[in-house]
Amino acid sequence: MNTLTSTAGPPLPATTPVATDRAKTARHERARRRRFALLHALPLPAWQLAFFLGPLLFLLVLSFWTVRDFRIEPAFAWINWERMLGQPHVWQTYARTFGYALLATVLASLIAFPASFAIAFQLSERRRRLCMFLLVIPFFTSYLVRVYAWQIFLSDEGVINALLGALGLGPARMLNTALGTQIGYLTLTLPLVVLIQTMSLLLVDRSQIEAARNLGCAPLRSVFQVVIPAARVGLVVAALFCFIFAFGDFVSPLYLGGGTAPTMSLLIIDTTKAGQQWPRAAVLAVLMIATLMAVALAMTSYAYRGRK
Repeated sequence: MNTLTSTAGPPLPATTPVATDRAKTARHERARRRRFALLHALPLPAWQLAFFLGPLLFLLVLSFWTVRDFRIEPAFAWINWERMLGQPHVWQTYARTFGYALLATVLASLIAFPASFAIAFQLSERRRRLCMFLLVIPFFTSYLVRVYAWQIFLSDEGVINALLGALGLGPARMLNTALGTQIGYLTLTLPLVVLIQTMSLLLVDRSQIEAARNLGCAPLRSVFQVVIPAARVGLVVAALFCFIFAFGDFVSPLYLGGGTAPTMSLLIIDTTKAGQQWPRAAVLAVLMIATLMAVALAMTSYAYRGRK
């Protein structure tokens, strides 16, 4: 009787040279991809460092310098902060600027949404492209030129008052008022708000709207229950851009508002003209930037709340 014996060969090593080479190649490839990604991501932080953080730090340092005999001298003194933040008219101007920007944001968002909704959901693709092009056209012209054009319409002898006079309604004072300032803010921000809102509404899933309609949701209710929550990020971003532009604008308060109720930007200009007080103006600029950063953080947090 023959007995079958099987002899097992020597055990294979846990890692063969081929597997080791493949692992090294994979590690080198991952490292190369990381270096490639970092190289392509470098321009953005470099840009932010050179043109945002650098000037911001310079403003912060400048706010502690002093002015003597119309010359700015390096120092570390709190006198500029104490003087500017301790004056009531500074906080009155700050509140006015914040209120103007907030009002412009609300008005622009409310006026833009029906137009954005119609462009996104009611128009054909061809007409939608035409509307988007028409919204871009205002940016071909300088904002200052558009403000000067509004002076012709809003002045006491302007086009609008001429029409009101023809109707027997009499002249209405619009130039050099808060109304003129708001018209200037809307001229600056409204086309951009419509564009951003439209792009956001175009990304809304149409099947969600159809499902709401099939479940008996009224058209207006579906807008508030489905469309606006789905496009919340874009709507908030559009409002944020409007607030930022209006909060820092000085053209409309000066040329359409008359500068009679100054905003923070006009106060900065007046401060620099008063004895070359650039450090005190830097205090106001840092205050404005801190406000915008806080508002941007709050609005973006709200926009992305509940999203993964």
